[in-house]
Amino acid sequence: MAYKNLADFVNTLEKAGELIRIKAEVSSELEITEIADRISKEVGPALLFENVNGSDMPLLINAMGSSKRMSMALGINNLNEVADKFLDLIPSGFPSSFKDKISSVLKLKQVAGAKPKEVRAAACQEIVLEGDDIDLTKLPVLKCWPDDGGKFITLPMVITKDPNSGLQNMGMYRMQIYDKNTTGMHWHIHHTGAQHYRKNQKKGVKTEVAVALGGDPAIIYSATAPVPPGFDELLLAGMLRGKPVEVVKAKTVDLVVPAESEIILEGYVEPNETRLEGPFGDHTGYYSLADQYPVFHLTAITHRKKPIYPTTIVGRPPMEDCYMAKATERLFLPAVKAVIPEVVDMNLPFEGVFHNCVLISIDKQFPKHAKKVMDGIWGLGQMMFSKAIVVVDKQVDVQNASEVAWKVFNNIDPARDIYITEGPLDTLDHSSNTPYYGSKVGLDATIKTKDEGHDRQWPDDIVMSKIVKDLVTKRWSEYGFK
Repeated sequence: MAYKNLADFVNTLEKAGELIRIKAEVSSELEITEIADRISKEVGPALLFENVNGSDMPLLINAMGSSKRMSMALGINNLNEVADKFLDLIPSGFPSSFKDKISSVLKLKQVAGAKPKEVRAAACQEIVLEGDDIDLTKLPVLKCWPDDGGKFITLPMVITKDPNSGLQNMGMYRMQIYDKNTTGMHWHIHHTGAQHYRKNQKKGVKTEVAVALGGDPAIIYSATAPVPPGFDELLLAGMLRGKPVEVVKAKTVDLVVPAESEIILEGYVEPNETRLEGPFGDHTGYYSLADQYPVFHLTAITHRKKPIYPTTIVGRPPMEDCYMAKATERLFLPAVKAVIPEVVDMNLPFEGVFHNCVLISIDKQFPKHAKKVMDGIWGLGQMMFSKAIVVVDKQVDVQNASEVAWKVFNNIDPARDIYITEGPLDTLDHSSNTPYYGSKVGLDATIKTKDEGHDRQWPDDIVMSKIVKDLVTKRWSEYGFK
């Protein structure tokens, strides 16, 4: 199912009883965050604030803040179905090299019908503001947490172009509002947008940027997906929604933007201009510290006649972004399994905030097989940021964290089964002594064999016989239970 625009998704949520309209006047400074945080922790509905102090625009938050709404956003019944759309796109045979394997997985076979479609006129350009008419303060942008450095746009789809290949990229990077026409551009060192910026920086030229707010939620989600450089996120969105994303040329920069967006911010980043950005209450549950980041200068704001401002908050999980991350986990599991076939299932628990913990079940075939899988995961795209990887046997349900913990606490011998290595860390990781780099740990909680130096007999799990289980199930009501 493809939603025409964000309003279409809002109407669908409301009909399904998944949205509440809030008519009371509220403040964009902290108050909306506290409301949304309470609702998010309860896995409550999406919220449409219709009366935000200081702005004429309604504000949508928590729109994808549950498994059900995240599934609705992608037009599926549950998140396990998201991978089914891509299973037939993964080649059955691979070249021998590891690099070529990854490339083959991502060279999808049926993409022609999902490529973006350019149109001449678009709803996102019904109103065009340039020069002195540009005023970001008219947007209901949130100050999320008490110690934040200011107000932040938290759900932006930031579009840039590779100056060498001409290919566009769309990522999601927070943007601190400095004044009516400038913001921060929080490009982490590993982000593709930052790579485009560095290439332009070497040439001594500006980086043109367009920022889309709102649209079909599949497009919003696609901006967060960890696809490799050169793979168009708008193509991914077209594949997810089963229909091409319509795009239109921006008014003041040489980029195309999703035509059904609510708001478009256009402008540029100078090659050597930075400004203090942050602090910001981040998805880790901690404040990321203030640092120097590039500055985005606006040349235009375009928007629909009656736009909805989409936003989100991040902080101590669970939050809305956790469900977006769970969709990513499900979406990319087939690609992980294609490169590392022994992987049975994968779970990125909410508490690991995407990259701090990975739970993996494998079909173990040989001694130290778990170590081989760990190395494979650490070498796989943004999975390189994984700080802790736990590997269990195929019969263990990694979606059940309690079952995994039971296996870990009982099965590991620390001297034998804990592996320490080093490598890249996410920019937001505050625990290592150095930024961007530090140690990681792997825990092998699989059953050990004699070939692994375990000469003792490994005990069997306690399991009731199926005959007795079936008997008790059949007679359950006879016992007086409901």
